[in-house]
Amino acid sequence: MKKIALVGCGRISKRHIEAIQGTDGAEVAAVCDIDERKAAALSEVLQVPYVTDYTKLRDVDAAAVLTPSGNHPLHAAEIAEHTDIPNIIVEKPISLTVREAYDLFIRADHAQKRLLPVYQNRYNPLVVFMKNLISSGRLGNIYQFVCNIFWSRNSQYFEIDWHGTQALDGGVLYTQASHYVDMVHYFFGEIAESKGIGGSLRNLEVHDSVSAACKFTNGTVGTINATVGTYRQNYLTEFTLIAEKGTIRLSGTNLNTIDFWDVEGMERPDLDFTLDHIYGKGHNRLYEYFAGEQWHMFPTREDILSGIRLMERLSY
Repeated sequence: MKKIALVGCGRISKRHIEAIQGTDGAEVAAVCDIDERKAAALSEVLQVPYVTDYTKLRDVDAAAVLTPSGNHPLHAAEIAEHTDIPNIIVEKPISLTVREAYDLFIRADHAQKRLLPVYQNRYNPLVVFMKNLISSGRLGNIYQFVCNIFWSRNSQYFEIDWHGTQALDGGVLYTQASHYVDMVHYFFGEIAESKGIGGSLRNLEVHDSVSAACKFTNGTVGTINATVGTYRQNYLTEFTLIAEKGTIRLSGTNLNTIDFWDVEGMERPDLDFTLDHIYGKGHNRLYEYFAGEQWHMFPTREDILSGIRLMERLSY
């Protein structure tokens, strides 16, 4: 049984708890938060011990770092250096800059610990299908894409102390749209050219709306548009792909629906891509891979650094 400590008892911890509890061979063994009330409350619900200092964690197989985004590299590095925990699971993004990501990997290497970043959308069935289709070459040359993430976050959301801050949030491409930035990187590889224009229309320290154009080394060009400013509720998540031998449009929760399909010599796939969770089921798959020690199913270091480089280039 793999024992996991949760470091951070905020909103995303609930999703990790669901995924761990749904995974054979894994269990939550401890929780940690600097806010003792949060840690104690979750400890009581789960009937596991709690601490307020993550360097005091012991006797677990992994620590899942679920703290504010800008704290991820520091917290993950200190857990690696000051505990005997062999595996550090880090929620997205692992850092807000490439420099911090390099530093984190160096410190984890020196401590002889394994970093396991959370890129759960890569495990969603339709994303996996699209990756395999693109890699197969059946679409020929990939000409262009459009990825739109038009979401809503109300004023109460930004009353949470770290939301909307430069130091800990990073902006819409990091905190809300990072999985879709990672997805286009996953599909198309290394970035060659880019230009991002952002606006802080709600007087935040970070961009709440971004439009970015990019060209990848394989020649594919495309745009990513993201906002948290849509009125009252999330409006749209979509991805359109224009290729030599096909046009495809995806939409829905975590891109789980094929809206348009016109591919040479290939019928629209008769597969069920339904997801019954707002976050998708990628976290479940992640913990299954962790419990089974399938380390090859996690992104490589080079892949992670390349993705952080793309986010940084588009954001600043």
